[in-house]
Amino acid sequence: MPRGSTPKRERQYEHIKDSAKERGESEKRAKEIAARTVNKERARHGESKTASRSSVKDISSSRRGGLRSRSGSQGPTKEQLYNEAKQRGIHGRSKMNKQQLEQALGR
Repeated sequence: MPRGSTPKRERQYEHIKDSAKERGESEKRAKEIAARTVNKERARHGESKTASRSSVKDISSSRRGGLRSRSGSQGPTKEQLYNEAKQRGIHGRSKMNKQQLEQALGR
C-alpha cells in the first residue's frame, strides 16, 4: 500500500487481494489487482496527488466488478467452477462439463 493510506483503504486492499486469491489468482496477480483497484478508488475520491482521466471519469471498479460477476441467470462460468473444484481437490474435474462441476461442488 502507498504511504499515507487510510485504514479503510488498507482493509479494502486486503479484502480484494483475498478475494482474488480465492478465485484462483496467483499471489502476485492478486496483489496487482488489489493495488490497481485501491489506487483507482483513491484517485476517484481525491485521495491521491495525481489521477488519470480514465480513473476519474470511468465507471467505478466496484460497479464494473458487479457487472462482470456473471452471477446472473446462468450462474458462475465453467472456468470459475473448475477453479473452485481445483481448490477443493476434486478428482476428474478436467473431464467434467459445467453441470457435472456444479454437482461435484454441491450446487
